[in-house]
Amino acid sequence: MPHTPSAWKRLRKTEKRRKQNRTIAKSIKVVRKAADAAIKAGDPAKVGEAFKTTQGTLDRAGSKGYIHPNKAARLKSRLVHRLKAAAAKAAAPAKV
Repeated sequence: MPHTPSAWKRLRKTEKRRKQNRTIAKSIKVVRKAADAAIKAGDPAKVGEAFKTTQGTLDRAGSKGYIHPNKAARLKSRLVHRLKAAAAKAAAPAKV
C-alpha cells in the first residue's frame, strides 16, 4: 500500500484509468463482434451500420489514447478486408 500522499493520489488515478480503459476495451470487442456477426449474416443494411459504429468506436479510442492509433487503423483495415471478401463472395455466381 502507498505511504505518501502523492502515492495515494497515483493509486486513485491509476484505478480510475484502469476502469476507463477496460470499459473502452470491452466496447471495442462488442462492436467488432457485432460487425463480424453482421458480415456472417450477410445483411447489407446491418453490415453498413455495424461498420460505421465500429469505425467510429475505433477512431475515437485511437484518438483519445485508449489504444494506439496504428492499432485502430489496423483493426479497421482488417474489417474492410473482411467486408470486401464477403461482398465478393456474395456477388460471385454460384457454381453448379
